[in-house]
Amino acid sequence: MLSSLTYAQDGANRGNLSSYYHEKLHFGFTIGVNRSNFVIQNAEHFERFDSLKWIHSSPKTGFNLGIVSELRLHEYVTLRFVPNLSFAERNLEFYVEGAYDTLTQKKTIESTFLNFPLDLKLRSKRVGNFGAYILGGWSYSLDLASKRKTQNAADPNEQIVKLKRDDFGYEVGAGVEFYLQYFKFAIEGKLSMGTKNLLIKDNTLYSNSIDKLNSKVFLISLTFEG
Repeated sequence: MLSSLTYAQDGANRGNLSSYYHEKLHFGFTIGVNRSNFVIQNAEHFERFDSLKWIHSSPKTGFNLGIVSELRLHEYVTLRFVPNLSFAERNLEFYVEGAYDTLTQKKTIESTFLNFPLDLKLRSKRVGNFGAYILGGWSYSLDLASKRKTQNAADPNEQIVKLKRDDFGYEVGAGVEFYLQYFKFAIEGKLSMGTKNLLIKDNTLYSNSIDKLNSKVFLISLTFEG
């Protein structure tokens, strides 16, 4: 009888951190690598910009540092708050037709974000020391390096693309978790899409040729929780 009861226990109870799913709060930290980009919607009647042929956004790599707080709502459902500091860089490339060939005007936009994502996390039943999860939620971002108040130069070569400081967005992601002897280690992938038009119109060729500019970020992170 004792032998039968032992084998009837959940696999998680025989692994590391066996009471993890039943604890109310968990804390930890996360580090990650991001790929930041823009979703561009060209201005109406784009053809009126005779010399401007097309606009392209190219992603750059940055990194994130954050603190994890997780509240248990149910054995398999948690509320997850991960405020983090993010360093990001993106390029906007404007292809302009010159006298003899096509010229590229590259505008690099560097940002330092404070992100405040709040996600609902649905986790699987543990199999020994392994688990998986999906999550989704909303996020608010504050760009500490925003140049929204900068006076633009008269020379087009010196002009910048100005963006708003605040952004809101939704995010979805998934991850896998490994329960070690003293802490839980997770690998997570997450996609964040901004819902706010970030572009500030200041009557330059670069801002007039774009109608909407939204953020798009893919993040791979490593998380350590006690």
